[in-house]
This record gives sequence, structure tokens and C-alpha cells, in this order.
Amino acid sequence: MPNIYIDGQAGTTGLQIYDRLRSRKDLTLLTIDPDRRKDPEARREMMARADVTFFCLPDDAAREAAALAQDLDTRIIDASTAHRVSPGWVYGLPELHGRRQEIQRARRVANPGCYATGAIALLRPLTDAGLLRKDASVTLHALSGYTGGGSKTIAQYEAPDRDPELESPRHYALGLAHKHLPEMMKEGGLEKPPIFCPIICDFPQGMAVCLPLHLDLLENADLERIRQCYADYYRGQRLISVKDLPPSGFLGANNKAGKDDLEIFVAGNQRQVLAVARLDNLGKGAAGAAVQNMNLMLGLEEYTGLNL
Repeated sequence: MPNIYIDGQAGTTGLQIYDRLRSRKDLTLLTIDPDRRKDPEARREMMARADVTFFCLPDDAAREAAALAQDLDTRIIDASTAHRVSPGWVYGLPELHGRRQEIQRARRVANPGCYATGAIALLRPLTDAGLLRKDASVTLHALSGYTGGGSKTIAQYEAPDRDPELESPRHYALGLAHKHLPEMMKEGGLEKPPIFCPIICDFPQGMAVCLPLHLDLLENADLERIRQCYADYYRGQRLISVKDLPPSGFLGANNKAGKDDLEIFVAGNQRQVLAVARLDNLGKGAAGAAVQNMNLMLGLEEYTGLNL
């Protein structure tokens, strides 16, 4: 029975991974003495016992953890940003063509970012099909629940005396240098960074990533061809699906809260198209993806333990 260790279990993503694994009978969860959870030698001992280790740590701490595990046999899934474009690490989005097999063989897997998961799910089918040029100037905007900001942001939003400003959606990363941009470019097939405008909202979980495009800037594309491009690319995938627009004419961002799949919607008219990816920032955007990758690495049924 595989042994699993979560380094950083007390963090938001670590707790979500633990919640998905704790009742499973096909795994053994290793637990570290709480008093030694920051002790490098104790952590290394746990990694040495584990078949798979999750890093649920800040970037610098994840790099330090990778150094601790350098000569160990444990296979690693890093949920931080630290290794997402690093040589020797496989980017853990199984629905990209050919990627599932790479993850199954990998020793080191970089779990995708939440925003990046939605952005890449929208971009990669279009760039692979040649409908969107790799040198295109792309804009993305996105809404996310506040849990994506981690424990400090969660405490801020859930404080009884919080600032009234938090009741409204708030733009951030105004310097246009969001940490997910390198992985969006590399895995989305772009040659230059998109303009990315994220917005944090006053709900806990859920996310919508939006890709607006002028059809005359695409290669021989119309609304139906773009929708069919997504349907063809994700045909047979259980966790990414193309959906019809809701009859209400509204598209919420928190509808997938608590779920580990992702939905794609295509809207627009004869001149413009809007593609939207909807997911849970802590599900397919974090913990759900990490568990999916672990299942693949261990040769287990891919969707075991996921919330579908």
C-alpha cells in the first residue's frame, strides 16, 4: 500500500488534499509530529518513507524541500509555483495531449496554478490547432473566490470587522506581472505574456477564467469552429467538458465550488468570441488536480477520491 506524505498539510491546499485522501483504504497517510513539522531532518525522514510527497508550501520553502528530497526515492507533486516551468519537472495537467503518460512516468510533477489551469485549458487547443497564433496579443480576465489567496487572505475576508471594500470584487496584480504568467505562456503555447487581469471576489471557492478574442485576428475561425475545437481536443476527458450556455444568460463563477472538474463555455457573435473556463480554484485548480496526478503516478484509477 503506497505511503503518502503531505509537507505543509496545515495550509489551504494541504488541508484540501488531506480531506480527499483521509478516508481512502488504498493509501497510508503519514503524519509528522506537529512539534517537528518544520524540522528539516524530521521532514526528510517522512519523505524517505513516502512513495509520493506533496509540497504544499510557499515557493522558497518548496525549493528547500526539493533539495531535502534530492537523493530520495519519493516521487514529488509540488503545489507551489516554484517548479512549474523548471527543467526536469512535468507540468501536471493530464488533459493536455500526451501529458497523461508523462505524468505516469514522472518523478517530479509541478501541479498547475488555479488561474493557469483555466487559461491553458482555453489557450492550448486553439494554439495547437493553429486557430490562435503563438505570437498573438492575448488578454485574459478572471474571477476567483478568496480562498485562492491562502490563509491570510481567508482570515481577512472572514474577519467580523473586515474592511467594507472586501464586499466588492477587487482587481489585483495591477503591475501585470502575475506569478502564473510563465506557465500560461509555456503550456498555453504563447510566445509573449498575455495581459492578465485577475479579480478576487467575496465568495470562498470558485473561479471563471475568460478569454475574449476578435474573430478577424484568428485563422479561419468562427464561433462554431472554436467550440468544435474544444470539443475535439477534450473528447473522452472526464474532468474537462464543453457545456451549453445557461438559458438565464448569466454565467456564475462559483458554480463548481467543491468539485474537481472544469467546464468550458463558448459565447459571442459574428465578430467576437468569449471562451470561459469555470472551475473550483481549490479543486481542479489545486487539490483535486494534485490527487488526480498522484493517482496517475501510482497507477491507481485516475479519478479515485475526487469530488465529481
